[in-house]
Amino acid sequence: MVELKKKFEQYHFEWKHLLVLFIVLIFFQIIVSYVQKISLRDLVADTQEWYKQDSAEKMASLTTTSIELLLETTKPGVNQTSEEKRDMIRAFNIIFSQQLLEQNVTDICILARINNEIKAIDDGNNLYSIYYERHAVTSEADTTHDKAVRLYKELERSMIANERIYSIKEGDHTFHVFVPFVPKGEYSGAVYMKISPNLEFISKQVISNYDETALIFMALIFFGLLAMFYISSYTVKERDETQQLLFEEHDKYLREHITHQKESLFTQRIYHTHHKAEKVMGFIKEDLNALDPDSIENTKQRVTKYANFISRVIYDMKWYDPPVQTIRNPIFQTDLNEVINFIVDHIFLRISTIVDRIRFHRWLDESLPSVPVNEFVVWEIIEPLIQNSIDHSQGKEIDIWLITKRREQDNNIHVIIQDNGHGIEPALLETGDHGIKKIFMENQTTKTDNQNAGYGCYLSYEIAKRAGWKLDAENVSTGGCRFILTINNR
Repeated sequence: MVELKKKFEQYHFEWKHLLVLFIVLIFFQIIVSYVQKISLRDLVADTQEWYKQDSAEKMASLTTTSIELLLETTKPGVNQTSEEKRDMIRAFNIIFSQQLLEQNVTDICILARINNEIKAIDDGNNLYSIYYERHAVTSEADTTHDKAVRLYKELERSMIANERIYSIKEGDHTFHVFVPFVPKGEYSGAVYMKISPNLEFISKQVISNYDETALIFMALIFFGLLAMFYISSYTVKERDETQQLLFEEHDKYLREHITHQKESLFTQRIYHTHHKAEKVMGFIKEDLNALDPDSIENTKQRVTKYANFISRVIYDMKWYDPPVQTIRNPIFQTDLNEVINFIVDHIFLRISTIVDRIRFHRWLDESLPSVPVNEFVVWEIIEPLIQNSIDHSQGKEIDIWLITKRREQDNNIHVIIQDNGHGIEPALLETGDHGIKKIFMENQTTKTDNQNAGYGCYLSYEIAKRAGWKLDAENVSTGGCRFILTINNR
């Protein structure tokens, strides 16, 4: 039993769908059953109406025929004994009483006009006296069938003229039936019967059978749905297993792809920082060789900064996906102006080939607040952008503007690196995949002589994104290009 339950629980029955479908089917089945039941009830009612009237008329006609035959086959005479008279009266009474014994017959009599007055005859004595002895009806017989007499008065002329059966319906089940009474071919009146045929048991039986059929049909629908959902759930189970395998394979592929991207970014970042670290180590050696008592304090601060940068490079070499808190953290209080000045003064202006042809212009807002980003991460973002302007100057003289400003309306900080060089190729400013400009995508460059090109702007963009900053690029209408770092400092 436990094994069967476990096996049953493996199938994913969509109970909500089953319930909704079952309710809808049952709802429509109830509506159809109701409409069909109404139609069936109307059909049965119409059929019963016709049958009630027909059976009442046939019963009254048969009774009338029996009395007429009895009158026609018996010939009274002067020699008729009292025993024969009693037999005749008994025969008439039997006919009257047998009809009253019927479940549906509540009244019976013969209506005849005697001495210009309609009389009701409901026993053999009176019937024998009228038709054989020509005597009047007793007073008791004259007063027990008032309604029948009243109705007959309305129909008498029509019955004499047509000699056909008349039925008057009272309520839903009662019929007043008048059959022409013509013994020996002569119209003598009418046989009246009040009949109330009750066929409700037939209607109840038909409706009951129909309800049973509807219940069986709904049960078949229910079990059919269960079977259908059992089969479909088995199919869904196999589909889910296949999809799960596909998802797992796809997830494995995505993980490998993401890992490959991170490793690629890590490799390129290490390549660039390692190259810069070599330059910084050269600057450290120069500072140590040129050390004298007068410059020892400045040299100490500069060498310390260089050494911290080298430590950051070594740290980055251990992580291709460094924790966010090592990039952005409230404990970092970095002065952007100080970082920009240090990069310009102690990195780019120490290279003789650059000093001769590059002019730096610094428009730095002194009211800038500090930012919660590691200063060497800021270094990794800004330095490649400045280097990009220098590399694309093609050995010619160029002016580079370094601008920082604070927007009071939204408390954002803008760091702008602008030059008057040749600008960025328009194709690189087009938006590529994921809404990113192509200049910030991997391996996008206009250089043809360097296989490691196309990573400077890409690395700056990726590191800025991890720091929570936005980096954009555009060409300047007067010539050159502009990189804009937007820092939300709220």
